[in-house]
Amino acid sequence: MEETNIKTNSSAKRPPIVVVLGHVDHGKTKILDYIRKTKIAEKEAGGITQHIGAYQVQHNGKMITFLDTPGHEAFSAIRSRGAKVADIAILVVAADDGVKPQTKEAIKHIQDAKIPFIVALNKIDKEEARPVMAKNQLAEAGVLLEDYGGQISAVEISAKTGKNVDELLELILLTAELENLEANPNQKAKGVIIESHLNPKRGYLATLLIQKGTLKIGDHIVSGGTLAKVKMMEDFAGKVLREGRPSQPVLTLGWNESPDVGENFQAAETKEETETLLNRPLKPEVPIFLKKTGPQKENKKILNIVFKADTQSSLEAISEAIKNISSEEVSYNVVGYGIGNIKDNDIQTAANGEGIIYGFYVEIENSAGRLAEKEKVKVKTFKIIYELVEELRKDLSELLEPEIKRTVLGKLKILKLFKKGTNYQIVGGKVSWGLARRGALIDVLRNNGKIVSGRLSQLQHNKVDVEEVKEGLECGIRFEGPVEIKEGDVLEIYEEEKIRKSI
Repeated sequence: MEETNIKTNSSAKRPPIVVVLGHVDHGKTKILDYIRKTKIAEKEAGGITQHIGAYQVQHNGKMITFLDTPGHEAFSAIRSRGAKVADIAILVVAADDGVKPQTKEAIKHIQDAKIPFIVALNKIDKEEARPVMAKNQLAEAGVLLEDYGGQISAVEISAKTGKNVDELLELILLTAELENLEANPNQKAKGVIIESHLNPKRGYLATLLIQKGTLKIGDHIVSGGTLAKVKMMEDFAGKVLREGRPSQPVLTLGWNESPDVGENFQAAETKEETETLLNRPLKPEVPIFLKKTGPQKENKKILNIVFKADTQSSLEAISEAIKNISSEEVSYNVVGYGIGNIKDNDIQTAANGEGIIYGFYVEIENSAGRLAEKEKVKVKTFKIIYELVEELRKDLSELLEPEIKRTVLGKLKILKLFKKGTNYQIVGGKVSWGLARRGALIDVLRNNGKIVSGRLSQLQHNKVDVEEVKEGLECGIRFEGPVEIKEGDVLEIYEEEKIRKSI
């Protein structure tokens, strides 16, 4: 980090905190990959960032802090939170794809946060790139670029080749200079929790973004109703730190439990001081797994679910992703959720409700696996949230009664009666329309009214078994059904297909 002369009670320049927003496949993580010269996208499942991550890069001797926010629609709540802790936003728009619903959502988050932003028109290297189209769509969405007489800067870049990425970084630093970003590094640290989870070997860990002051080893921290004494601190690359400075993301160890993601934190001199801070009214807990319900039906089928995830923010993201899933006929009920691996009590909770367990970035413990097999509880684990969402839709769809699609093949007029058994009849007739097919279903029509239904189990033409007999030809059939067919009756021959409904 660039050195700055610091006076005891004065502010000093700090690196800009930049949030990257945009549609799911428009290249946000790929841009940061190129900037950091690492391969984070290939290491992460499906190339999609699953949690808010924070990284620092250096350009022309100056530091920039990036918040890499997940791009899939499941992460609306996390993206909103990310935008509110940043100084500058980068709105990524693919030049070959233009403005998408998530792009408009990102624009709203930026506008709500009241922070300056830069448009990065990515994938400019592709033959299909149409930057003018993308700019026109941005103008329609209320984003007027400098080319269109507005004040929003845009850079045409390629995360693949690196074209104009340096220009993007220069523009970030120029915007930061105009914003005159400062913080006093000599006061106790304040900032926001951007990630937290329980590590089985290390205990509760939390990633903090320091917005003011300096955090040191041994400092006490309070965040909502959670306390910590900083026993260990690492930067984004895993390097052990003695202190963290303004705009720096740091991983901390020493929490008594996982602090809530998005909650502010404040450092204190002593544990007694943190106790005083804890007496302040706490922010109410954000409700999760509240779904938007559609029209209700009697005898609605319900799927009971237990969710387990690696972090609180993952649970929030899952909750956000599934809340709009609704159907008149089926629904889900969350009977349990929590952070950490899937344990025996999770299996028992699911078994009591004849439910299923969905795990995200967690494992099933050995004893829980044996219990799940014994109790016949299905356990499904995922590393990509939209795959979890699709699986939930699939599981709910399996509860739906299938739709029956009827296809009429033809009609046959009965000309002659041959033989009658207990539950069958052999008759002869002529196909007056369409065709007759062995194995098809039959409605017996008399005076244009249906008498009964049955099946065409055997079909002959010229006393030879055949699969089909076409219009205008005579044939003999074996009708499986509980009624006596009469001469002059009409058989409507059809097939039925069960079509699985989906949500």
